[in-house]
Amino acid sequence: MKIKLTCLLVLQSLFLWGQKAETWTVKLPQGVLQGTLLRADSLKPGPVVLIIPGSGPTDRNGNNPMAHNNSLKMLADSLAAHHISSLRIDKRGIGQSRLKNFNERNLVFDDFVNDAVLWINKLKSSSYFTKIIIAGHSQGALTGLLAACKTKPDAYISLNGAGYPIDYILKNQLSTLVPPVKKQAYQIIDSLKTGKKTAQVTGPLYMLFRPSVQGFLSSWMAYDPGKILAACKFPALIIQGDTDLQITLDNALRLKKFKPKAKLIIIKGMNHILKPAPKEQIPNLKTYNEPNLPLHPQLVPALVRFIKNINY
Repeated sequence: MKIKLTCLLVLQSLFLWGQKAETWTVKLPQGVLQGTLLRADSLKPGPVVLIIPGSGPTDRNGNNPMAHNNSLKMLADSLAAHHISSLRIDKRGIGQSRLKNFNERNLVFDDFVNDAVLWINKLKSSSYFTKIIIAGHSQGALTGLLAACKTKPDAYISLNGAGYPIDYILKNQLSTLVPPVKKQAYQIIDSLKTGKKTAQVTGPLYMLFRPSVQGFLSSWMAYDPGKILAACKFPALIIQGDTDLQITLDNALRLKKFKPKAKLIIIKGMNHILKPAPKEQIPNLKTYNEPNLPLHPQLVPALVRFIKNINY
């Protein structure tokens, strides 16, 4: 018994020794973008996953000022336990990716895409990685998809990513507002879809449609994830939780419709931040601020199976 315990402790220590967290950077004219590379095994090459966070001021760990859940850090740690390295990044203007004279008024969606391309090319320049997989969460799924179409990685993963253009999703999310506010919201969305900004936004809609982010929203609306996925050739995995309050199940089904060869996995009881949660809104949203709540138990095994069976 003591021999078995000793062997187990030795194996655990070797595994922990093999993991190595490094700070990686890419340079832009305005400053430096930063991310964390977690090498799963420092002894031999293996696959690596670029993890791209979702919308808003969400950092490399999946956290923002309104939600501290460590979802993307947990994802990286869980992949490392299966000998899969990862690079999780702070988007420009977020976390440690601070740029000189950064102003959200000047931000467009392609800025995030071009940044992702830089990260992918940096991974490609390393001889350490045998496969490069792009995994985008929520908004990051579209960022990663567009970047993947430009760089042709070994595979692409959508984690609760949109299947419709963002104007459609916003209307769906705002459909329960009281009629006057809903009407105003829809008018603003329709205007932004055509490239026209709305100068006066007041009340409960201000944070979402404040003038400084309207250019970004308008540029985001130009993309249809389903059509883009259909046009690009690489193995794809679509993962969707059925208790996601932000991205509904029909988004994943639409992605699958546009790319029938993609693998679709619907995880029962997984919410938007990749954790177990009921459909009821209050207990579901409570998980957004539970940093010690583990990821949904079906998520990582599904990712590992896909990554280890990628065909070149």
